[in-house]
Amino acid sequence: MKFNLSFKPSQATDEREPRMPHFWEAMVSFLSLIVIMSIGIVIFEVDPHIPMFIGVIIAALVSLRLGYKWSQIEDMMIKGISRAMQAILILSIVGMMIGVWLLSGTIPTMIYYGLKLLSPSVFLIATILICSITSLATGTSWGTMGTMGVALIGIAQGMDMPIGPTVGAILAGAYFGDKLSPLSDTTNLAPAMAGTDVFTHVKYMFSSTIVCYVISLIFFGVYGFMHASSNDVDTSQAAALMDGLQSTFNINPILLLPPVVVILAIALKVPAIPGITLGAIVGAVLAPIFQSELGIFAVNDAGETVMTHVGANFGDILDVARNGYLCNTDIPALNELLSSGGLMNMASSILMTLIAMMFGGIMEFTHQLEVIVNKITGFVKSGPGLIAATEATCVVSNATMPEQYISILVPGRMYAESFRKAGIHPKSLSNALEAAGTVTSPLIPWNTCGLYILATLGVSAGVYAPWAVFNYLMPIVSLVMAFLGITCTKMTPEEQKKADAGELV
Repeated sequence: MKFNLSFKPSQATDEREPRMPHFWEAMVSFLSLIVIMSIGIVIFEVDPHIPMFIGVIIAALVSLRLGYKWSQIEDMMIKGISRAMQAILILSIVGMMIGVWLLSGTIPTMIYYGLKLLSPSVFLIATILICSITSLATGTSWGTMGTMGVALIGIAQGMDMPIGPTVGAILAGAYFGDKLSPLSDTTNLAPAMAGTDVFTHVKYMFSSTIVCYVISLIFFGVYGFMHASSNDVDTSQAAALMDGLQSTFNINPILLLPPVVVILAIALKVPAIPGITLGAIVGAVLAPIFQSELGIFAVNDAGETVMTHVGANFGDILDVARNGYLCNTDIPALNELLSSGGLMNMASSILMTLIAMMFGGIMEFTHQLEVIVNKITGFVKSGPGLIAATEATCVVSNATMPEQYISILVPGRMYAESFRKAGIHPKSLSNALEAAGTVTSPLIPWNTCGLYILATLGVSAGVYAPWAVFNYLMPIVSLVMAFLGITCTKMTPEEQKKADAGELV
């Protein structure tokens, strides 16, 4: 007699269908992420990557409870990541382009001409313009605040200008550029989460952003004119930066050609990846032509910065595209501002996007986001209502998961399906994400942005927040314009088909 000792699971076990999550189960995943992110970032001051990954683990465990197999959960994470692949590719190319633009002198030229706008009688207006140019050129509000912002704070103190309004003007310029620059990681992240492309996103944001920008210019112009003093003005820091730029780089208006090429690409509707790549190529061509006397520095095995040779060559272009440009002058602020770029310096943002999209993929495909959003949108009856709910969620995310990227990533995936079902163009969602997610982050004292400003500018949110006019206005103006039909757009039948197929609109 033979006995079959092999074990075969029952058909019922093999084919058990996953069930819809209960609201409390979805909230376990969501609230666990909030708690872990808050503890990690606020209390232990760590980067958000590992706390986010712990959130992925909890969401996966909840998914197993719902009846999903590990192979299905893994597939969900991969699908989630795939939706951010365009943003990841663009971030990679942007990193390379920034390194090349620094080597060619394009970014230094833009900053140099921005500093020339400085005038004591219109100091706050000049502050906005300088920070706008720097942020547009570099794509980073943090880099702008940590370098140009520091210099402008010193100038403000020399001019006896109030610190609160000065920081408010710095924020207006820094976040204006951060929102509209195709080089900005948040500007690429928001459309990736919503389901549109970066150039469509930038053009759609323009109207509401310009309204807030003009109001800010008027406000700070009037206030600055009333308080500016032309006596005993100390512009030594700005002068030192300009002298440092001139002595280090060959400053030439022709070096403004690469950003002009990118802008023209946007206007001519060239896709984002070839448009940005074209700007990088133009910068690479100009580098050896205009920076033939530029000192090239590297860090040796002893950790010392040494000059390797003079004059940018093809090898330098390849190096800065990967590792970024290393600036070495006698001016620390200039070194901090211009030591940037490169593919490897984008790694942190790219990895954060990958991990966040693992979480988003699980939450979306197991319908955990759906049950949460259904609770919220059950009270929403219109497109503007969806935008209001999105903006409110972004602000809450900035306060509870105090990291700017998360306030774009999580609400973006939460509401993308609701916008699609309502027939609202994803550019309306991406605009709302930036209007509330990106610009409200510095208003939260314990948000990473608020903590960064305190550390770099030495000014707390309680001092500058009342003067952060641009940051307050942006979500309000965007919502008002949504009710006017300007920032809330219905999809055409063709666009609806593309959205239903999971394609970018």
